[in-house]
Amino acid sequence: MGRLLRMHANSREELEEVTAGNICAAIGLKNTFTGDTIGFSDGGVILEPPRFPKPVVSVAVEPKTKQDQDRLADALRKLADEDPTFLVNVNEETGQTIISGMGELHLEVLVDRMRREFSVVAQVGMPRVSYREAFTESKEVEGRFVRQTGGHGQFGHVILQLTPLEQGAGIIFENSITRGAIPREYIPAVEKGVRDALDNGPLAGYPLGGFEGGLGGWKLPSSRLL
Repeated sequence: MGRLLRMHANSREELEEVTAGNICAAIGLKNTFTGDTIGFSDGGVILEPPRFPKPVVSVAVEPKTKQDQDRLADALRKLADEDPTFLVNVNEETGQTIISGMGELHLEVLVDRMRREFSVVAQVGMPRVSYREAFTESKEVEGRFVRQTGGHGQFGHVILQLTPLEQGAGIIFENSITRGAIPREYIPAVEKGVRDALDNGPLAGYPLGGFEGGLGGWKLPSSRLL
């Protein structure tokens, strides 16, 4: 800790000590965050950290120029460190940086602070919606792969039992074959093919989710698996 200050609006007074009941500002604290208790290293009272409400408004931000990308990330990190009600995350699907706060005014003030304190001009917009496609009923489907390139061909034929799950349940894949078990080394290839196909749904090309896929049958002659 460097110095202790008593704040008076936009002026400040240096202090040698602070007694119980007083409010002060401390300079030089590098590893503290909102809600921490400052005390002696040999123990003492540790106050329960405050519980902060969850953000209610989210917007997408991006730098006005590509050169400001790193500066924007640094500014958002510093603002989030000092304000527990301000959250920053990156949507992995859309690639957008999303900031969330307690209201529109809250976010407007933070965006203005980025401009004034960090010289970062950010463009603000609505987050893009991540659409999904989903199964509405159970279905049995077959998939076949045939490729002949000379010599031994490549052939695969599987039967899948698809069952819809609750929204947000994710994707479950399991081998449901009980007789004539499929060779263990082929199961990862089948699962990978199923998961790769989920990136583009049949209706509009959006990712699929919320279902259980069971491997219900297979056929594999004496040829090679792709």
